[in-house]
Amino acid sequence: MALLLNLLGTFKVFLLLSVFLATINARRHSPLLVEDPEARRPSRQGAECQFGKTLHELGSTWWADLGPPFGVMYCIKCECVAVPKKRRIVARVQCRNIKNECPPANCDDPILLPGKCCKTCPGESIDPEIALDVPMPVNNEEEERNMKHFAALLTGRTSYFLKGEEMKAMYSTHNPQNVVATGRFLFHKKNLYYSFYVSNKITRPRAIQFVDDSGTILEEHNLTTPLNGPLSVYQNTTGKICGVWRRVPRDYKRLLRDERLHVVLLWGSKYQAELALAGKVAKYTALQTELFSTLMEPAPGTKSDQMAGAGGTAIVSTSSGVASSVHLTLVFNGVFSPEEYVDAPVSIRIESSERKEIILDEVQKVRKPSAEVNVLEISSPISIQNLRLLSRGKLVLIIESKKNPNLKIQGQIVTRATCELFQTLLAPHSYESKAKASGLAWVYMNTDGTMAYNILTDHLNAKERPEISLIEDIGKRKTVLEDLTQSFNFDQAIGTIDKISPKIIESLYGGDLGVNIAIESDANLIRGRLIPRPVADARDSAEPILLKRQDTSSPAHLMGMAWIAIDNDCNLHYEVTVNGYFSNQQEFQIYLEEKPIEAIGAPITRKMLEEFSGPYMEGYVLGMAANELIKLETSVCYLEIYSKERQELLLRGKLKSTKVPSHCFPSYTDNNVPSVIVPGDHNGPIIPETDTKCYHSGRFYDEAEQWRSSQELCTMCACQHGRVTCDAIKCPTLKCRQGEDLILRDGECCPTCISPNIVLQTNNSAERGCRLGDQFHLAGATWHPYLPPNGFDTCATCTCDPLTLEIRCPRMACPALTCPEKLAYRPNKKACCKVCPEGKTTQHGDKSGPINPNILQDQASPRAAIKSTEEILSNGGCKVGASLHENGQEWHPVVVSYGEQKCIKCRCKDSYVSCQRRCTRAACNNRVSSKRKPFGTTDNDECCSSQCRRSRRHQQHRRTHRDREEKAATGSATKAPVASRS
Repeated sequence: MALLLNLLGTFKVFLLLSVFLATINARRHSPLLVEDPEARRPSRQGAECQFGKTLHELGSTWWADLGPPFGVMYCIKCECVAVPKKRRIVARVQCRNIKNECPPANCDDPILLPGKCCKTCPGESIDPEIALDVPMPVNNEEEERNMKHFAALLTGRTSYFLKGEEMKAMYSTHNPQNVVATGRFLFHKKNLYYSFYVSNKITRPRAIQFVDDSGTILEEHNLTTPLNGPLSVYQNTTGKICGVWRRVPRDYKRLLRDERLHVVLLWGSKYQAELALAGKVAKYTALQTELFSTLMEPAPGTKSDQMAGAGGTAIVSTSSGVASSVHLTLVFNGVFSPEEYVDAPVSIRIESSERKEIILDEVQKVRKPSAEVNVLEISSPISIQNLRLLSRGKLVLIIESKKNPNLKIQGQIVTRATCELFQTLLAPHSYESKAKASGLAWVYMNTDGTMAYNILTDHLNAKERPEISLIEDIGKRKTVLEDLTQSFNFDQAIGTIDKISPKIIESLYGGDLGVNIAIESDANLIRGRLIPRPVADARDSAEPILLKRQDTSSPAHLMGMAWIAIDNDCNLHYEVTVNGYFSNQQEFQIYLEEKPIEAIGAPITRKMLEEFSGPYMEGYVLGMAANELIKLETSVCYLEIYSKERQELLLRGKLKSTKVPSHCFPSYTDNNVPSVIVPGDHNGPIIPETDTKCYHSGRFYDEAEQWRSSQELCTMCACQHGRVTCDAIKCPTLKCRQGEDLILRDGECCPTCISPNIVLQTNNSAERGCRLGDQFHLAGATWHPYLPPNGFDTCATCTCDPLTLEIRCPRMACPALTCPEKLAYRPNKKACCKVCPEGKTTQHGDKSGPINPNILQDQASPRAAIKSTEEILSNGGCKVGASLHENGQEWHPVVVSYGEQKCIKCRCKDSYVSCQRRCTRAACNNRVSSKRKPFGTTDNDECCSSQCRRSRRHQQHRRTHRDREEKAATGSATKAPVASRS
């Protein structure tokens, strides 16, 4: 126990306890669901540490940042260390308190500076801070040149180190089908992109591993694609296997540079691998100019036992100038007999798969042939016609032993194995251009030699007959190589070029191929040069989006494109390219905006993803919440680019529906199922996380907002606590005066008494009327006020004065009753006045009035002469809100949603308003002596009954409080008596 208490003082234990408690708490509140372990398994395992939502490279150190409110803990040093675990390197975070490592200060009163852990003396220039292990600066350009392109051949014979005794428990090298694979690797900005061609006789591998010479696993990625997850259009079309190892640690980069890194492809289940193929990742100079690749396997007709483990690959480059030529770099094994150990002659042929014509036939000697990997280089002239066959995948490469023709491998020459697409932004060719058109394009090569192209345009007028073409963009020369105009439809051109020319392939891989869109008045309206991008993460999605400028006064070049995708680990990846007047120092912010549906007034949430500078950015969001991820697939989302300095929206683009793996969806229980938005739902769905808005009639409304339904005529709706309530409009009963007509005007649901002498329209024909909240009523209109959630208040009638356009809403005047108060009752819930039982009803006033007091009694009465506002105010009248009261007039104030306050009486006297309660103190004192309410009490007695009761409670409370204070002052321990309730 003492040891545990000592350990509790360290930050490391604090972190462990925090994580432990958070895990326990998460398990308590998580639903008991049975999940597929394959679906939840991370797609990558290796040399990277995650601290919070930040990834750290193996071997790196940092100060612990706990986020708000704690911030950075400058005395807690964390490190990402490598931990061996079952022949696997696993990255782990280790943190320790370094405060005890601070050197002693040489002064009596040292101070602690902000952002420091150790105290220093005032004015001391030497910083005793314990420095972090910062890596030495590396010239990135030099590193990119020295180590960029790599390749690997994976056969049974290159997997020799997997056959050791210690490896048999992990791998199986049994390969009866003689499966072969070849890989290409591109090291770019600390990331290692990988691409593979695999034999057609086997399915997609389940995992890829990077291992060192001893077989220790440094990094592992899961390659299986769930049926309910996002499918890669590019990988499905080309048959390639694509991915990336991001942020390769420094120690592992050294292994890659020294050619001591191996790659392993695994087939089978997670618990028992059925097949493992391995090969060394090596540098080959010819990869920089590679245009085509070949995966060679044992040729048909050869003996399987003699060719077991044999295979090869070829790196092919061409030149289509005046003297066309082809260059081959062959990496192969398995075509040598056991007696060939000094010089082994091999025959190398290129044949046409259609005409069985031999294009190339050479014999080369391999000195000291190796059972693992042999390398040969061959250059030969080739005709333009055969070069076309080569670019269209019609040629086959064959390598066979000259002494033993039964030892032979072959493969079809296809487009290079690298996973890549070529993209560009289409912008005006000059900064002075006034063109509004813009667009983007991306293309990629299929295995059969065809080119798939996708072109998306914006503000391109089809009436101007645009012409779309692929051009060779070299300096001022713009040579048209292919016309794509026929595939243009609406705002896009999508198609495939079947018979592609060698010049297009060379221009594409050489960076000289562009897309040009011309019109009759401008031969270069918009254009762009295609740039290669490796396929992985965000670029492995179906298609990019066009980011359009929001300010039309901005330069026409201001535009961008973005890719976005979600991987099987539920992480969000995005890539953004912008064009325009951007410099590397200009800073921007990228936001993700979401709303449930595209409707007026829809609730909007906005999340900042990242800040960046320059024209290009790749980013990711780790551990994005499930309820945020699902919105990318079900909601309307936009990607926005803001200027950080001016906080101005520059670019905006609408996301296509982003596919989210099903295991990334939030887990709901029966009591926590989100409402689904159904357009036209009168009940008003509750919008998840936004219960202050209602959806109805194709738009969103704020809480407490009222509107007239656009789907059902003469229906009023309101938003109450996130739900919509609707009521049919109830019209008041009108009896028009002599000379007035009862007319139902267009747009109104209730008729109105209209006098021919009243002009209801101004000279400009605009309708005159009154506005009550968001509702507009024509001049002279009469209606019952709508007071949700109770609906229409039929006890009050509002009128829009046809001359002054002022609104008055008087309530129904209830007659005085002579029956006992306890006998009076309301005939129904909607009744405005109480009535007496039959046989006990007597009323004051005119006996000829209506028997039912719930009927408005002033509707049929002749209207008094209408006085103007100026006349009423000049005679000492008062204006209260929108109501006018003449001098000497008395009234009860009306409070919205509570009605008329009968116990308060207001009076207008010489332009001043005074209000007082109707029950005086003397009346209250007279009621104290009488316990029973006398027969025939009036409304004044009803007001006094409630007011006097409150007055007595307040007086008793004051007396009790005074008695307690007196007893406390005299030191009495007697408990104060409790006041009795009346």
